[in-house]
Amino acid sequence: MQFIEMTGATLDKLIAEDELHHDDLSAAGVEATTIVRVNPQGDIEVRRRGGWDVIGGLLGDFEDRVKIETGLDWA
Repeated sequence: MQFIEMTGATLDKLIAEDELHHDDLSAAGVEATTIVRVNPQGDIEVRRRGGWDVIGGLLGDFEDRVKIETGLDWA
């Protein structure tokens, strides 16, 4: 599966109002330097010691937001 990886700080910048909120990220253990990734379906996963956990998802036109904010493409 393809993903775009970023930090928690970058994810916090690109989240829209109707998606996760900053408090939701904090509750999921996502801090500014936490490694997260988003897949083409919009699922957000956070890197844990032993693997990845899905913590929510992005909605709507997230693909452009993710690519613009990170400067990356799906890999």
